[in-house]
Amino acid sequence: MSQKPPPSLRPLPNIIFMSRWLQLPLYLGLILAQAVYVFQFWTELVHLVEAAFGNQDALAMLVKSIGYKATPIKDAAGLVIGYEPLTKINETILMLVVLGLIDVVMISNLLIMVIVGGYETFVSRMHLEGHPDQPEWLSHVNASVLKVKLATAIIGISSIHLLKTFINADNYTEKVLLWQTLIHVAFLFSALAIAAADRLMSHSGGDKH
Repeated sequence: MSQKPPPSLRPLPNIIFMSRWLQLPLYLGLILAQAVYVFQFWTELVHLVEAAFGNQDALAMLVKSIGYKATPIKDAAGLVIGYEPLTKINETILMLVVLGLIDVVMISNLLIMVIVGGYETFVSRMHLEGHPDQPEWLSHVNASVLKVKLATAIIGISSIHLLKTFINADNYTEKVLLWQTLIHVAFLFSALAIAAADRLMSHSGGDKH
């Protein structure tokens, strides 16, 4: 049984419909950003391994990248006049670097969801049905599902950043800690609102049938 060809569109609707391909350079740009994240991940990982084997230059780069400060040295008046030199990696530095690597992976996952899900939803079908590596969530993805998944991913990334801040809390002011916590709570409420709105819309849509 031959498949019916798609109906032809009038010139103006066809131009408007074809304009969706203008998003293609945006998704290609996100793929390039993904490559930059891969490079950043391996750079940090190499520095971590080198620092674990006693490389002082790698340790200094790690300390600078995570914003870690060693135990402060104070004078008689209690003023900080310097910091004790770091000669080897400690548990706090290791934890902060590993959390940074996890953060990169989670952002990379977010990019994949936007690239694959966004292209499939807004640009063109990828025809992955039956492919052994087809993501499970892609089989039922739409704009609403993608929005909820992105909100959940952003909460995960925010949680990692908040945990990194609390582990390194000595190097942050109370104002920074408070604002980061409030922003994370705002992300949580935003995701709950998006999920609730999506559930209401799906129920209202089901009631019409």
